[in-house]
Amino acid sequence: SNVIFYSSMALQLLMKTSAHQLARAAPPLEQLRRALEQGCEASVKELESLLYLIAQRKNKMEQEEAEMNLQILLDFLQCLRKKKVDELSEIQSDLQYIKEDIQAVERRRMEFYQRNNMFSEKLSMPTDQPHGVLNPENLSQSGLALARKKRVHMQFNDLQECYLQKRRYWARSTSGHQDRDPSLRREGYTEGLEDFHSVLTTFTRYSRLRVVAELRHGDLFHSANIVSSIEFDRDDELFATAGVSRRIKIFEFSSVVNEPADVQCPVAEMSTRSKLSCLSWNRYTKNHIASSDYEGIVTVWDVTTRQSVMEYEEHEKRAWSVDFSRTEPSMLVSGSDDCKVKIWCTKQEACALNIDMKANICSVKYNPGSSLHIAVGSADHHIHYYDLRKTVQPLYIFSGHRKAVSYVKFLSSTELASASTDSTLRLWDVKENAPLRVFRGHTNEKNFVGLTVSNEYIACGSETNEVFVYHK
Repeated sequence: SNVIFYSSMALQLLMKTSAHQLARAAPPLEQLRRALEQGCEASVKELESLLYLIAQRKNKMEQEEAEMNLQILLDFLQCLRKKKVDELSEIQSDLQYIKEDIQAVERRRMEFYQRNNMFSEKLSMPTDQPHGVLNPENLSQSGLALARKKRVHMQFNDLQECYLQKRRYWARSTSGHQDRDPSLRREGYTEGLEDFHSVLTTFTRYSRLRVVAELRHGDLFHSANIVSSIEFDRDDELFATAGVSRRIKIFEFSSVVNEPADVQCPVAEMSTRSKLSCLSWNRYTKNHIASSDYEGIVTVWDVTTRQSVMEYEEHEKRAWSVDFSRTEPSMLVSGSDDCKVKIWCTKQEACALNIDMKANICSVKYNPGSSLHIAVGSADHHIHYYDLRKTVQPLYIFSGHRKAVSYVKFLSSTELASASTDSTLRLWDVKENAPLRVFRGHTNEKNFVGLTVSNEYIACGSETNEVFVYHK
């Protein structure tokens, strides 16, 4: 019992010592609060003095906080003013461009009318209208012109952005330099306006698609007749189709267009062991075409002999895409669900280069101007742009799509189009590593609906059974 008593005393002593140390270690305000709670003796005068000090401290802190908030507000307003001044300066520059361009276009219109002896009497009579402005009531507008104007108004925001981008770019490029074309400088028709005029003319040139031929593959609603890939050869004389039917069919384009639909037959046909996902013609060896299939096999075919030239079986899962290089005809690239991109050479049997990625590969394409650069569309929502001399990491990664990137296609050596199951197409600058434009309108949420490019146009399918054509 003595041991228990002494242990209890020691414990109480330790607790008192700890409490005393904690009280001494507490902040001054905490010590004051505890002292007041414990009923420490203090006179009214001492408390008044203490309250005065506390009030002074409070006022000082409130003043400091108010000054800080005012400084933050002032910084914000100054930044906002600078931003708006910059915007105003840009708007004023834009308005000056627009004013100059309106005058230039009006002068050019007047020249056209004068050359064709149109409105000669109207031009010779006095008028209250500003010089160069024609009365719209005197201009007959065809249905085609109205349709074109309607399309312009429907895409006004995109066209406005395009105009300003080109106008500002050319203004910076020609600043302090002579215009390249003296005739344009005399007319006031600047390079920026000329560039946009070309875009607008191309954009409004077409308003609809017309079916020129129909190629029947049996029952459209039977899964065995699904076509996964259609590709034209280098001269646009032949085109090949392939899909789940396990057949590559070669057709002559002129025959398909000119002959009745019920007598169209392929000029060549090759059978495969597995369903086909993609085709790619060789741009140099006209009779060679490559295919990728659901077993991961990449095959190079000779259309003339209808026999396979090379077979590559290194992919472990379905290969979605294959593409021949345009600048090095012996090289081709493939991408697969095994998350691997493989570079092949028709002169050797094994894979020449392998790139391991973290997600399934949906589409691969060589840059048309280089056999050393490829674009890879991936299920990770990104486009990976590789320099094949350094494949440890991509040269660029283009981000913006919200779902898998189903297709990538080059419009030129610097412009890359991509499609995704997020119902958008996107245009990228692979030279400047920059996004250029987003295209919306079609519906694509689950299927691979196709993507093709031609000059300045980008076309894709839609899950609404429509074809959408966009101008870049």
